[in-house]
Amino acid sequence: MSTAKAEWASKDYYAELGVSKDATAEEIKKAYRKLARANHPDSNPGDTAKHEKFKTVAEAYDVVGDAEKRKQYDEIRSMPMGGFGGGAGGFDLSDLLRDRAAGGSGGGFGDMFGDLFGGGGPRGRAKRPRVGQDIETTATISFTDAIDGVTISLRLTSDAPCSTCGGTGGKPGTKPHICPQCEGSGMVANSMGGAFTMNQTCPSCGGRQLVYDEPCPSCFGSGRGSSARTIQARIPAGVKDGQRIRLRGKGGAGENGGPAGDLYVTVKVTPHRLFARKGDNLTLDVPVSFDEAALGAEIKVPTLGGAPVTLKVPAGTPNGRTFRVRGKGAAKADGTKGDLLVTIEVQVPAVLDQAAREAVEAYREAMAGKPLRSKLFDEGS
Repeated sequence: MSTAKAEWASKDYYAELGVSKDATAEEIKKAYRKLARANHPDSNPGDTAKHEKFKTVAEAYDVVGDAEKRKQYDEIRSMPMGGFGGGAGGFDLSDLLRDRAAGGSGGGFGDMFGDLFGGGGPRGRAKRPRVGQDIETTATISFTDAIDGVTISLRLTSDAPCSTCGGTGGKPGTKPHICPQCEGSGMVANSMGGAFTMNQTCPSCGGRQLVYDEPCPSCFGSGRGSSARTIQARIPAGVKDGQRIRLRGKGGAGENGGPAGDLYVTVKVTPHRLFARKGDNLTLDVPVSFDEAALGAEIKVPTLGGAPVTLKVPAGTPNGRTFRVRGKGAAKADGTKGDLLVTIEVQVPAVLDQAAREAVEAYREAMAGKPLRSKLFDEGS
């Protein structure tokens, strides 16, 4: 068995996840998701403690979230500690683990676990899972696609394992050895002053636990490169201009079984020639003639992506009045739709023919006794 599995004996992964050792697989998964969401680096920028907690939780779930690993872990943890340490003829578990991490043979204990689980030594060492890189991009879509939703193709370039060394950081053909700085744990303690220390990723091996004497000539030992790919991304119905959408698991690939990062898409929406948007409602300005506004009329107005609707304009409708056509707006989060807000714009003709002019003059004479602006000059107004 690898040293990583031997180290399980000193770690309580159930406690890290806040569940009992009898918890069901579903309870373990639920606890992991809750803790991972609360401590995710994207949600807690600059919070080193939560970043480390996220790594610890990921490590715990990598073991007890896997049925086979959990069985092995429980078997290791159930072994009586008194049989391994301290007394006459015995040996100390912590000393053995340190010896194994430093590259020593470790004696019978390491061989015993190797017999139980196979492998042994640094080659069987389980590397820590690492979350993939988050990616930011921008997408421009039409007004109609923003209302209805659309699937788009996105060309992405992201951080990825080096194609030359496969992410090991070593020159191809060379063999690794346990990192001397972290002794193969992938983590080192960083003093925060006083009695406080904080675990952080080992700067020598980058958390990979192993190092090479000859670095990869392509990535210079970092183990990282870049990858270009095209993905299909679903933009939900009702998205707004400038809105930032998070697509989980669509970012860079994780390492050592870790989850992929997320993709953040900032959506730009091109204007429509007729419609605009106000929250979950669509807006539309509709021209009407003076006689339609004065005498009333039934007019047809367009809807976005649907059949026209008939709108009844009552007699005496003033310029700028807004009517509501229900259910013809943008999609809401609950699956319903907003409304279409239709604003009346009474048109004044720039040129009148003879008949129209005579009709307007007749109207003026009829309204001569009812001056519109008389109240502007009332005393005390």
